[in-house]
Amino acid sequence: MVAKPKLRYFDARGTGEPIRYVLEYANIEYEDERISMEDFVNIKPTLPFGSLPVLEINGKVINQSTAICRYFAKRAGLAGGDDFEALQIDAVADSIVDLRIAFTNYCWRTPEAQKPSSYETLKKENIPVYLSQFEKILKENNGHFVNGKLSYADLLFAGTVEYFNNIIKFDITEGFPLVKALVEKVHNIPRIKAWIARRPQTFL
Repeated sequence: MVAKPKLRYFDARGTGEPIRYVLEYANIEYEDERISMEDFVNIKPTLPFGSLPVLEINGKVINQSTAICRYFAKRAGLAGGDDFEALQIDAVADSIVDLRIAFTNYCWRTPEAQKPSSYETLKKENIPVYLSQFEKILKENNGHFVNGKLSYADLLFAGTVEYFNNIIKFDITEGFPLVKALVEKVHNIPRIKAWIARRPQTFL
C-alpha cells in the first residue's frame, strides 16, 4: 500500500504548484507542507541537492519537480497512453521547464545591474519564441498539447503561468489565444478550480 505522500515546498506556488494541480486533479490525498525561508536554511543540508520541492513517500525523499509531477500524472492517466504519446508529453513538459529556467535566471540569478537587459531578453525573445511554439502545438492538437486530450503538460503550464506573470508583470498569454484558452480550461477543471479557491494566497 502506498503511503500518504508529503509534498515539501516553500509557501509559494512556483515549481510546487503543478504538482499540486496533478494531485488535486487525481484526488490523491497528500500533505502540503509549506516551509519558510528561515526553516529552509536549516533543512537545506538534509535535502537532496539542497533544493525544494521534494516528495516524501514510502520512506524515500525524492527531488525534481517534473519527475514528481510525472509520477503522479502516471497514476492519474495524464502521462500518455503509450510510449510515443508519453514522449510527446515529456517533450512539451521539458520545453515548459526550459522557459521556467529563463524566468528563474532573470528573477533570482541575474545581478541587479543586468536585470533591465535580462528583462528585455525575456520579454522580447524567450517569451515570444516559446509561446508561439506552444500556440502552434495547441493548434495542431485541438487545444491541448498532445493528441487533443488532457495531459500533465497542460497542467504543468497552467500551474506555472501565474509564476511567470508575477515575475514579468504582465500576462504572457496575451496575443496567444489558444495558450490563454488552455490555461482557462485547466483552471476550470472542477477539482483544480476548487483548489485555486481554497489554496493559500501567495505572490509567487
